[in-house]
Amino acid sequence: MPLKSKQARIAPLEPPFDAETTAALGQLGPPIQLFRVWARRPELAKGISGWGRYYFSRDSALTVRQRELVIHRTTARCGADYEWGVHVATFAAKAGFDEPQLRSLATGSPADACWDAADRAVLTAVDELHATSDLGDGTWADLVAAAGEDGALDLLLVCGWYHAISFTVRALRLPLEPGTTGPNSP
Repeated sequence: MPLKSKQARIAPLEPPFDAETTAALGQLGPPIQLFRVWARRPELAKGISGWGRYYFSRDSALTVRQRELVIHRTTARCGADYEWGVHVATFAAKAGFDEPQLRSLATGSPADACWDAADRAVLTAVDELHATSDLGDGTWADLVAAAGEDGALDLLLVCGWYHAISFTVRALRLPLEPGTTGPNSP
């Protein structure tokens, strides 16, 4: 269930930032609330940025669309309105998602008519991981056919990472970033 708290449990840092914090934020990206919480401990922020640099680069075996299918679906399934909103605002257009697909990612099914077979394989894998922490042989075979073995491995890690991000933003009670909405918002 989405959380509606307006006050974060750990306050994000506010400008002006010292040099070490500025450097840490520079590695993470725009100074959104989550990054400003991580930047309270610059070494944590630097460690997290290394992980993100890989998964948000061309080195990842996942396409932008596949990565965002995983992230959008995982954050929606976890009720992480904050992270859903950030990814919709930043990546939905780059991933080529239309309104029916965003609705389906939020509350629909991989069987919805808006998905092709490759997207359906990714979403089925995400849903199965969310429900069982495992993939059946058929789901694995469909995922490998859609994304390759390296893509399947990256999907497992991205899905797990965004469970961790979802746990973090929910437990921290981070309010939505300005101009964003959660997956169940009107």
